[in-house]
Amino acid sequence: MEQSLIRLTHCQKNIFCFLVPEQCPSCGEELKGSRLQEAPVSLPCPFTNGHKTSCCLLIAPAQDNFNRDFTGTSDLHTGISNTKGVVYNYTQTGVHKDQSGWEHSVSIPLVRPDMFHLLDQWDNYLDRFSDGPMWDPVWHSFHEDDHNCFSFCLNFVNTVLSAEGHSSLSKDTFTYNFILPRMRRVSKFTTLYQQVQKEQYYVVDRHEEGQEDSSEEITNKVTDISPI
Repeated sequence: MEQSLIRLTHCQKNIFCFLVPEQCPSCGEELKGSRLQEAPVSLPCPFTNGHKTSCCLLIAPAQDNFNRDFTGTSDLHTGISNTKGVVYNYTQTGVHKDQSGWEHSVSIPLVRPDMFHLLDQWDNYLDRFSDGPMWDPVWHSFHEDDHNCFSFCLNFVNTVLSAEGHSSLSKDTFTYNFILPRMRRVSKFTTLYQQVQKEQYYVVDRHEEGQEDSSEEITNKVTDISPI
């Protein structure tokens, strides 16, 4: 996604595009700064370079996802970044420590910036956890449903929570509070982007868009709370 997605408001419509048009694609009126209800804003891309993150859960297209996309039917892979951006992830051959390959990822911070003690211990926690026999293919085989890359990530999060004196998170709680809200934003952004690529513009009633934004704000507040 090389171009920035822009949103502007005119004639009670939200208009998504890559470049501000000379005329409103909805009503045909000439667009000037004084005629816009709001200044155009560039929408933040939900993707990031996972190797430039630290202490994050990362979601990226799986290797067998030939289109390397985030559609609802595509295979995805998860990992945990250390403080230096190395991504620990579990596959059928065991734990990998990737220094490349996660440049197009969804990033979910797991540690607040003010938690200095945990930041100092994070890499040690991650190394000890990933070296455990549970992730050694000699002792435990990879299973698509209940012993996979996501199991690795969730078990690590719960191991750290336990070490820090906190309660564990269930798979459903972690997925609902931290994974789904981010993936909804990814889906929405990707759909808008593809529509603008195809049609040059995407126009929606501002009232309808506002309702979506309000509900999304609520879920965003949930994901802003780090699990650790």
